[in-house]
Amino acid sequence: MIDKFYISELKDRVIGGCEIAKQQALNLARCEDLDALFAAADEIRREFCGDKFNLCTIINVKSGRCSEDCKYCAQSAHFDTGCETYGILGEQQVLSAALANEAEQTHRFSLVASGRGISQKSSDLVAYCAIYERLRSKTQLHLCASLGIASKPALALLKASGVQTYHHNLETSRKFYPQICTTHSYDDRIQTIENCRAVGLDVCSGGIFGLGENMEDRIDMALQLRELGISSVPINILTPIKGTPLQNAAPLAHDEILKSIAIYRFILPRAYLRFAGGRRNLGEHVRTALGCGINSALTGNFLTTTGDSIASDKALVAQCGFDLAKGAD
Repeated sequence: MIDKFYISELKDRVIGGCEIAKQQALNLARCEDLDALFAAADEIRREFCGDKFNLCTIINVKSGRCSEDCKYCAQSAHFDTGCETYGILGEQQVLSAALANEAEQTHRFSLVASGRGISQKSSDLVAYCAIYERLRSKTQLHLCASLGIASKPALALLKASGVQTYHHNLETSRKFYPQICTTHSYDDRIQTIENCRAVGLDVCSGGIFGLGENMEDRIDMALQLRELGISSVPINILTPIKGTPLQNAAPLAHDEILKSIAIYRFILPRAYLRFAGGRRNLGEHVRTALGCGINSALTGNFLTTTGDSIASDKALVAQCGFDLAKGAD
């Protein structure tokens, strides 16, 4: 029976330093006492992470015409979505956005670019490195990059230019991934993460809930992230984009999303679980998520959808008892 006593026992094991197994995570997914599950996840968060909260902002530095066929993405050239397209933004435009975000006391700033990825010989890489060198000299922000599949030499150059963390989502489980993308493999994504590790970059990696996957797929992704040692895990909730194959995807129930977040906290007790795109789909339950495992967020506008303002996010985070001043790292 999956009751509050089972949840409490598993919580104590996690706090005691044990990792939960896949079957135990699946058992938690059968729990009907959500209040007990959420409270236990929040206790794990407090034990390992305290009340610090980390805010990340991004800029869509290159938009549209992506060669990949990720079925959720507005920027794929395979789908007619009406997405805005443009080449790499100028250094000053990016710097102005970074400085504005820094003035609002956010912690991280990332360039995000459409496209398959970068290599050492990529002409785009030269432009990105120049931008990061400028950002490093003019801001105190923790600099991140989300530029797709990347080779070790390219990542080494980014690191030398000031990048500290590379973002590269798994998106879903290995089993379900072929239903989402066919132009590159799950192993391509794993390899990029391993390349980051090889050159000394931190890694931010998570995925999207609501692609058509089931709870086991979500748990499998969390277990893979744990195996890879990921410390920052973005959790996106699908916002269906007109023109993509997932434009008519049925939304996940709020309880399913919140239960998934809580289980992620059991599996990844030390991680920044980072609310990212689509969290507006939870409505008033966003506050609940901040009490069942979430302890960081992507704030401001996202790639092709609108987010909440930095000011409103900061106010909500403070109301929920977190300390943004401790979120800098």
